[in-house]
Amino acid sequence: MDSAQLSTPEAKLADAKKQLNFPRIVVICGSTRFMAEMAEAELRETIARPAKIVVKPGCDMKSSHDLWSDPVEAQALQIRLDELHRSKIVLADEVLVVGDYIGDSTRAEIAYARSLGKPVRFTHPEIDPGA
Repeated sequence: MDSAQLSTPEAKLADAKKQLNFPRIVVICGSTRFMAEMAEAELRETIARPAKIVVKPGCDMKSSHDLWSDPVEAQALQIRLDELHRSKIVLADEVLVVGDYIGDSTRAEIAYARSLGKPVRFTHPEIDPGA
């Protein structure tokens, strides 16, 4: 692929992953109420053949924690985490939506992934908003 074809950062990233012979990267999306299911999906995707690199939400802000006990700090943190998760979607080769419910945030993540041309899979395909 010549440099003229690598016109976007996303195309450059995809080319670099190909040159490095990276495993596919899957990002797990969904409501944080499904954190246990996300951990199970991470395990299954990691040990699958071929194995995948898995990224998922790093924390559950619906559970209490000192790091987001202040409402103002929690709101700023949520914005940063949303931006971080969008970066994970850009990094990933595919998206796996976990759980049997899709809220506004997950719906926006699915739309974003699809706008980037990322394949989206569901643990519960019947909830696919694009179906």
